[in-house]
Amino acid sequence: MPLPRTERPSSLRDYAYAQLRDAIVSGQLAPGERLRDSELEAWLGVSRTPIREAIARLDAAGLVHTRRAKETVVAPLDARDAFAAQRIAASLHELAVRDAVPLLTDDDLADMRAANRRFAAALKSGDVDAAIAADDDFHAVAVRASANPLLPGLLEQVTPLLRRLERARFATLAGRGSVADHDRILALCAAGEADAAAQAVRENWLTLERLLTASGTIETLPKEPS
Repeated sequence: MPLPRTERPSSLRDYAYAQLRDAIVSGQLAPGERLRDSELEAWLGVSRTPIREAIARLDAAGLVHTRRAKETVVAPLDARDAFAAQRIAASLHELAVRDAVPLLTDDDLADMRAANRRFAAALKSGDVDAAIAADDDFHAVAVRASANPLLPGLLEQVTPLLRRLERARFATLAGRGSVADHDRILALCAAGEADAAAQAVRENWLTLERLLTASGTIETLPKEPS
């Protein structure tokens, strides 16, 4: 399991979680791959305790399965779980935008425009990782501006699971429709139309299931027995 490492933050638990989460979302750790503590310790350079704490968070988020024999494997890509996460994410982002619109500054709107330009460029070049990062940056502006301290943690519970499917979406031309969605959201935010902007964000987050089902990009997979 030779994977690249980044600089460790002060919290080893958070570091281990972020590294494993990103490796699973990106596909570097494949569905069904077994995660062995000894290999993870060697890869991450941390002890077993923060690794087990990270595994517990990943299990709660649906990214890994820990079986009765204490064997941990990367969870299969299950469309039902991801679409359930999508509906929660849509509601949370809708709330964020509704609260954020009256508080958005010119700098906030400029950050959203810049993120959408990066998003469009990444989609055009086929850079899925950059597209996802730019999409995150776009929506993060409203989450930050909403000043709701609970939203980031709640979104972290559902977004990684959803991002595994979004990689499939952004790898297709269908993902380019989100650039226009973002432009519409921006225009409504700039106009101070909080309710309309919130609804537009919700619709943007709810397009994933329709696009992937219509394109045949992914099918719902059976769950593994626990």
